[in-house]
Amino acid sequence: MTSKVLVSIRVKASPERAFEAFTAEIGAWWRPNRLFATTPRPPGRLAFEDGVLVERLDNGKAFEIGRVLDWSPPERLRFSWRQASFPPDLATEVEVRFERIGEETRVTVEHSGFDRVPAESVARHGFPDHALLARLGDWWRTLLNAYGAQA
Repeated sequence: MTSKVLVSIRVKASPERAFEAFTAEIGAWWRPNRLFATTPRPPGRLAFEDGVLVERLDNGKAFEIGRVLDWSPPERLRFSWRQASFPPDLATEVEVRFERIGEETRVTVEHSGFDRVPAESVARHGFPDHALLARLGDWWRTLLNAYGAQA
């Protein structure tokens, strides 16, 4: 069984616009979080570049956060996800679905795979599964609220 968080928001946009705001404009709405830091340095700006999700620092250096696993606009996006504190061979997975609901689009984020993060890993910050996932869910809600304003 996998541990995951599932968070949704409805945005006043078409699925095409919602997908574009999520992917092409991720650097505008993304909010860093110290618990789930993606680089060992101060945060940069996220972007999807050539099938890779990167965090680019002000000095131009880029850190690979994940790889696009499925790019199916405007319905679905799936990518791997790594934090700076993950063991070298570990990645989690983020799936984003875009579903038209009348004049709006429901955007659903499912982030899974934290059960593979070892209990002793610094990436867990000493939290048991339920507490770690609750904090991850809170962060995704914050991100989706910022994204909703952008979309």
